[in-house]
Amino acid sequence: MTKEKLLPLLQLALEKNQKAQTQLINYYWNDVFSFSLQKLGDYNVADEITVAVFAKVLSKLNLYDPAFQFKTWILTVTQNTIIDYWRKKSRENEDATDGLEMVENQFARSPEELMISEEEQKKIAKIIETLDANYQTIIQLRFFEEKSIKEISEELQISVSNTKVRIMRAKKLLAKLLQNEDFSEL
Repeated sequence: MTKEKLLPLLQLALEKNQKAQTQLINYYWNDVFSFSLQKLGDYNVADEITVAVFAKVLSKLNLYDPAFQFKTWILTVTQNTIIDYWRKKSRENEDATDGLEMVENQFARSPEELMISEEEQKKIAKIIETLDANYQTIIQLRFFEEKSIKEISEELQISVSNTKVRIMRAKKLLAKLLQNEDFSEL
């Protein structure tokens, strides 16, 4: 895409124009996904990273410097997101092996702990119910039924790009609502 076409598109996307945002996502999706897949070697993780990258890119468009190539900037965001993923995974692996002697069985949890967990799940379910029906469906299919983006697009009979955008927006909205409900310990 030439700079003459890209800059007005970026300006529209910066102004929260959904068509412009979708056009950007569609144009750069394959580049970001291929780069992620090459680095990660896992289709599902690459897919999740790609969705996360576009969420970051759209929320940080104001930081883009037009003196540089947009594709270079978006792939830098991708690389940094992958590094964050590996760091998080590394910490999780370290945490998983730290103090294995103190691991408690799930069934050894007290009734109070189980009740709190059930209460949290009910609160999350209620928050999801407050979302628009389209977002509820997307969250259900993606995160509870663990369907791929392609499977969701086929089931809902919408384009893959529209599916990606809906997933990204539903995640952002749900995260915001959960944050407002003080679910920081989840």
